[in-house]
Amino acid sequence: MPRNLKLTVAYDGTDFSGWQVQPEAATIQGVLSSAIGRITGENVLPQGSGRTDAGVHALGQVASFLTESVIPAANFQRALNDVLPPAIRILQVEEAAPEFHARKSAQAKTYRYRIYRGDVCPPFLARYVWHYPYPLLEEAMAEAAVLVEGEHDFTSFAAVDPERGLEGREVSNVRTIFSSRLQRDGEELIYTVRGRGFLHHMVRNLVGTFILVGKGTLRSSDIPRIMRARERSAAGATAPASGLCLVNVEYA
Repeated sequence: MPRNLKLTVAYDGTDFSGWQVQPEAATIQGVLSSAIGRITGENVLPQGSGRTDAGVHALGQVASFLTESVIPAANFQRALNDVLPPAIRILQVEEAAPEFHARKSAQAKTYRYRIYRGDVCPPFLARYVWHYPYPLLEEAMAEAAVLVEGEHDFTSFAAVDPERGLEGREVSNVRTIFSSRLQRDGEELIYTVRGRGFLHHMVRNLVGTFILVGKGTLRSSDIPRIMRARERSAAGATAPASGLCLVNVEYA
């Protein structure tokens, strides 16, 4: 009977082409698969809780895979961190129930987007924030952020995903957002959103739209209208990947 292992993974996504394995490209899933193969001799593809885009980071991504290896979980963690590049760290390896699946079993996810507001962005922050030193109506942006809470059709904030609808996958753009807050913290404006699930580029498109509210191009009261439009062109541009981080994934 193979074991089902659950990995909690942190990574700096700057130099990777996202989570999902791709030919001729360095991806988190691909590098992780190779590392597991080096340790176990098995050809496995760990399944993540979701696909982070190129340049997006994670503090608590979760992946799961089946293995015949008898290596204890703690030793597995050390062995993986010995062979993985420094930009990817395994924070924990746990034995999971046979039916556990990193994506299908997920109940909620939290993402954080960081906007650096100072005139000069420190070089050690540049990979993890969107530097935006220009004037913004931050209170109006905070008001707009709250308006996406609840169950809504987020088509206006979704990029086209060519893989959606394949293999019987869910195609509805309705998602439930439990909390959506934008707050100032020192020199940073931080957007934190927790939801049951997210569409492709959804968080970055929300941030890009909040920026338009901050510039005065839109009003916070325009957010419900944009959602009702169900047209990507009704919302703002996609915010840069560097500011986005998957903070954690919750399970029952």
